[in-house]
Amino acid sequence: MTKPKVIITGGGTAGHTNPGIAIGQALVAQGLATSDIHFVGGVRGNEETLVTEAGFSIDLLPGRGLQRKLSVQNLRSIRDLMTGLVQGFGLLIRRRPKAVVCLGGYAAFAVSAAAIVLRVPLVISEQNSRASVVNRVMGKMAAVSALPFPDTDLPKGVLTGNPIRPDVLDAVSSTDRSEARASFGVEPNRTMIAVWAGSLGATKINNVVRELAENWSNREDIALYHVVGKRDWHMFGEVPDSIAEGKLYYKTVEYENNMAALLAGADIAVCRSGASTVSELAVAGLPSVLVPLPNAPRDHQTANTDELIRVGGAVLLPNDVLNVQTLGAELRDLVQDWERRAKMAEAAKSVGRPSAAADVARLVLEAGKINE
Repeated sequence: MTKPKVIITGGGTAGHTNPGIAIGQALVAQGLATSDIHFVGGVRGNEETLVTEAGFSIDLLPGRGLQRKLSVQNLRSIRDLMTGLVQGFGLLIRRRPKAVVCLGGYAAFAVSAAAIVLRVPLVISEQNSRASVVNRVMGKMAAVSALPFPDTDLPKGVLTGNPIRPDVLDAVSSTDRSEARASFGVEPNRTMIAVWAGSLGATKINNVVRELAENWSNREDIALYHVVGKRDWHMFGEVPDSIAEGKLYYKTVEYENNMAALLAGADIAVCRSGASTVSELAVAGLPSVLVPLPNAPRDHQTANTDELIRVGGAVLLPNDVLNVQTLGAELRDLVQDWERRAKMAEAAKSVGRPSAAADVARLVLEAGKINE
């Protein structure tokens, strides 16, 4: 069995897994072999596919999140977490890494707890402005916490930013904007508005954007690129004739595989404010209208917007006031005022942290005294 120098644990969503992959890639760039890095995730998440596609090995443990109420599902969750905890201890004893990176979420609990008990240095890498339960608990005993935003509430914190994968960074920094727009079929004389809300999408955003496309069907100065998501594709995938026959460029896709090109080519974004999204908007210098997910734990998506809003790189539009009138008003102003967009782009870039993955990797190497 290979004994890796670093184990990265966590997952459940791409928002957890992709920053972990970025850290792994940064560790390789700083001298470790791919085989020196091993991932541990959960059987219910998407991390197996994402991690193996990135070239790293992974083990999967049972487990699921707990609901904040008494239920049969919670009993199953507790059983799975205990099983995962036993397996996590066994895995760490066998592999004996020099450091463990905790990404948060239920998938990170078992190995992180084992690292603390077995005295393996633990590094917390939080993604959101308000830390998850697992990271808040483990952070009290960790060697250091890598913070994505200045106000993230974890002890022993070092502000690094949220790790972004090198392929995204490279594309955003080097892709020609006109080529990026052309790859989506957008003419150079149109203002390109990109809309997305995660892989599943968001029904309210989809409804409002579709209604806005109806209202703007005869605008030939706008391109509306709408990433619908899997959940609502059956409702919004087909473009009605009333829009298709108009002058508006309106394109719907279920999922966008080339987000880096979309970030590079768009003039304005409308999206949820997940941690990775906010960090990528900042690095790309893309002006945005942010609609935080309502009822997110500790309202972390609203907190994620704080820095971008404070410097003027984004506009906050709460979900409960989102409608075709409010979104239309915000977008009309941004479409008409290119000077404002330029200032917003500069402001967003001022809080971008493209070196985040490399900075977290250095914390891991120091904590584990690797390559000394």
